[in-house]
Amino acid sequence: MTLDQFLAWEEAQPLRHEFDGWHPVAMTGGTDLHEAIGGTLRALLRERLRGKPCRVRGPTLKIEVQGRIRYPDAFVYCTPVPPGETVIREPVVVFEVLSPGTSRTDRIEKLREYQATPSILRYIILEQDSVAATVFAREGDHWDARVLTGGEILELPEIDAAIPLSDIYADVALPAPDQDAPA
Repeated sequence: MTLDQFLAWEEAQPLRHEFDGWHPVAMTGGTDLHEAIGGTLRALLRERLRGKPCRVRGPTLKIEVQGRIRYPDAFVYCTPVPPGETVIREPVVVFEVLSPGTSRTDRIEKLREYQATPSILRYIILEQDSVAATVFAREGDHWDARVLTGGEILELPEIDAAIPLSDIYADVALPAPDQDAPA
């Protein structure tokens, strides 16, 4: 299936699908915890971007990366698009909230796709079971990775914004740490 064939096919589908470059991949439903993190993140970004040229979207608007279609939990783009557009082709910052079933895809496949997309300058993977994030930032021709936890600030210089990581998780009841895990 080509990208154009996929886009035409998906338009007629009742459910969302990502496109891995060859086949449609059905999007499964998320959890309340997953949506709470994503929803709070989008609200915080919307507040910080008010009056600026960049916009936050997700998770129902798709992006095109390396000939694939993805539905990130949140993303920011800064180029004008027509109001009826369904695919954003120049995202600048992309966020995924990890789920047990998508961890490999988010950490490996999407990381590679996002790194290969010139417009994407930062990719943030948010943990679902703890206040933590892995931040990948484009630095010239290479990418730096940094892990944030607890009281640290998520710096987003590409869009002139910063968010305390704890704010993203403020309304989230995280699972209790595993009592049997070694310290």
